Amino acid sequence: MIRIPPPVYALVAAACMYLLYRHLPLASTDALWPRYTGFALIAAGIATDLLAVWQFHQHRTTINPLAPERTTAIVTGGLYRLSRNPMYTGLLIALTGIVFVFRSLSPIIVLPAFMWVVTQFQIKAEERILLEKFGEEFHQYLLSVPRWF
Repeated sequence: MIRIPPPVYALVAAACMYLLYRHLPLASTDALWPRYTGFALIAAGIATDLLAVWQFHQHRTTINPLAPERTTAIVTGGLYRLSRNPMYTGLLIALTGIVFVFRSLSPIIVLPAFMWVVTQFQIKAEERILLEKFGEEFHQYLLSVPRWF
């Protein structure tokens, strides 16, 4: 059963990144370009999420990650041709932006941890439910489109 919304995982990841930045800064820089790059990545991550949500809305299916059983359609066009999980990828892009905003390498270790947690506790559960619901159609989608990118 899925109980924690993925944006909560992203907020916890961001908090961990901040703690690493404050208490274990590695390879920090005072240059401004990383900060600008970070804000651009955060904007790109948010835009990715909004576009993915809009695509779900177009197909009149739920975006509620806590209730994948309410899904009424498999979205396979647009961003979903590139990633089975562009909403989670958008969160990852935004978190990558935070690494740049902090201008320190230590927060980067949170990124693979975020990917692992979301994969184990969210994506795999969603995939099981969607396989049961949509069968071969979803199985073919699993085989043809990568999970993250």
